[in-house]
Amino acid sequence: MTLTEKILAKHCDKSVVRPGDNVWTKVDCMMTHDVCGPGTIGIFKREFGEDAKVWDEEKIVLIPDHYIFTEDVRANRNVDILRDFAQEQGIKHFYDITDRSDFKANPDYKGVCHIALAQEGFCRPGEVLFGTDSHTCNAGAFGQFATGIGNTDAGFIFGTGKLLVKVPPTMRFVLDGEMPDYLLAKDLILQIIGEVSVAGATYRAMDFVGDAISAMNMEERMTVCNMAIEAGGKNGTCAPDEKTFEWVRARTDAEFEPLYGDDTASLFADYKFDVSKLEPVVAAPHSPDNRKLARECREQKIDRVYIGSCTGGKTEDFMSAAKLLHGAGRQVKVPTFLVPATQKVWADVYTLPVPGTGGKTCAQIFQDAGCETPAAPSCAACLGGPQDTYARMNEAQVCVSTTNRNFPGRMGNKEASIYLASPYTAAASALAGHVEDPREYLA
Repeated sequence: MTLTEKILAKHCDKSVVRPGDNVWTKVDCMMTHDVCGPGTIGIFKREFGEDAKVWDEEKIVLIPDHYIFTEDVRANRNVDILRDFAQEQGIKHFYDITDRSDFKANPDYKGVCHIALAQEGFCRPGEVLFGTDSHTCNAGAFGQFATGIGNTDAGFIFGTGKLLVKVPPTMRFVLDGEMPDYLLAKDLILQIIGEVSVAGATYRAMDFVGDAISAMNMEERMTVCNMAIEAGGKNGTCAPDEKTFEWVRARTDAEFEPLYGDDTASLFADYKFDVSKLEPVVAAPHSPDNRKLARECREQKIDRVYIGSCTGGKTEDFMSAAKLLHGAGRQVKVPTFLVPATQKVWADVYTLPVPGTGGKTCAQIFQDAGCETPAAPSCAACLGGPQDTYARMNEAQVCVSTTNRNFPGRMGNKEASIYLASPYTAAASALAGHVEDPREYLA
């Protein structure tokens, strides 16, 4: 069996499962946020009763993160609904925010749910995690089955702790070779999506293996698994190793059992890439599979750059952007918005020295380069949001972004154009004022 099949088999108490099997899967963790949480809560109460209790108050995680720093009363109400439900049910893991004027005054507030889940120790090898967000597949980087679901399924899990799941077939992506110093994990997943298309992995597990994956740190693996959904994937996985165990054990005392796929497991498809031969790429408007080489898009002038989101707003992402900006020693030519994913990432931006810069922090380098001041951690403009959302695209501009989707209207204005890129390419483009290959600035 593959890694995904083994995890699902364990969680439905079967010795073997095969693609296409429908199995009742026990749930280790169920996450919802401010956008989908109120709907999930409504369905739970409708189906199980107004006075019903959730199946396990310690296995549900409520994370406000999408529409937080806004004056929109409906968005604010959604967080209130989460708070009331958490108090009513005794939910242990609710990361509340009450003072929106200063996120630092809210010690429980985390930020983007997928990164917060990893930082708080909810991503553990061999487990099953569901979330009411399509990028829940981010957690597959830890060798677990993690996927996004709708409010109805989530409401059912709230009441029962299980879900009927069809076992997906597995597509394997072997990424071998040594990563050139101008490539990042975002380049690899954009390369893959461009290869198979946004529908090429529909309801399939995407298993990422090979030398390049083994060499990645956990945040880079998260970037790869995060965008499995952009190829239509049910989930993404990386086999757990010592890097995984070190990350998890530093964040939780919970027991976990890593699982591994069999070398003889049946695969739906098997792709192989020599990463040493790849070049920096972007996904041009208006689809994540509209793959183009960054150097082929130099004629495209841009109006802004956005570095943030669950895909591109982690500590590693800001470190990479800062490294390039410091080496270039120049000022950005367009507004460059920086949105750390979580409070932890925000603190890292201001405190961790960037290697090879003489002890400078990301924040110092960004300031020297003329970037915007790092904003409060949240999903911010990645999903557009209310009109007053930070860095929302309210005009028909062109943006290079480290986010995950570039459909019309995704970041706000329906006429805007978004080029998805790595933090290197985003930083290089900010300096150039047009889409740029990062090799122009990396020594």
